[in-house]
Amino acid sequence: MARINLVTAETATPEQKALFDAIQAQLGMVPNFLKAFANSPAALKAFLGLHGIAGEGSLDPQTRERIALALAQQNSCEYCLSAHTAIGRKAGLDSAEIEANRSGSSREAKAAVAVRFARSLVAHMGEVTTAELLEMREAGYSESDIVEVITHVGMNILTNLLGKAGRIDIDFPKVELKLVA
Repeated sequence: MARINLVTAETATPEQKALFDAIQAQLGMVPNFLKAFANSPAALKAFLGLHGIAGEGSLDPQTRERIALALAQQNSCEYCLSAHTAIGRKAGLDSAEIEANRSGSSREAKAAVAVRFARSLVAHMGEVTTAELLEMREAGYSESDIVEVITHVGMNILTNLLGKAGRIDIDFPKVELKLVA
C-alpha cells in the first residue's frame, strides 16, 4: 500500500486533471508514480519538464532505459525496475540485455561504458575518476552526452526516491529485485 497519497481522476483538482489529461494522451495511462508526484502540481510539472528535455538529447532511448534499469536495481526500487523493464522492452531491449543492465553492464560495448559510469556516479555521489570520464570519451561520448548521462542519473535517483519513500503500488508487470548476496 502506498505511503504517499495517489491523486486520482476523481480527486484531482482542475490543474491536476489537466496534467493527467496530457500524460494520458502521451502515455495512454497515468502511472502511479506520476499520481504521487501530482500531490504537488509544481513538482509534477518540474519532473515532466526535465523528463521532456532529457528525452530531446543525444542519448538514444535504449541507453536511457539501460541507465534507468541499472539504477533501479542498484537503488533497490522495485517500482522503477518494473516500469523500466516494460518501457525498455518497448524501446527494443530484450531479456538478456535487461539482465545485463540490471547487473551494471550491457551487451553493447559503448552502452556498457555509460551504464558503468551512471552506476559509479550514484555509488560515489558524483566523485567519478578522471579515468571514468576518459573511458566515456574514448567510447565516443561527447561532453554533451556525459552531461546527459548525469542528468538521467539525477532524474532516476529522483524517481527511485519517490518510488521507495512512497512505496508506490506497481502498475506495470512486477519485476522482482535481485537480492545481493
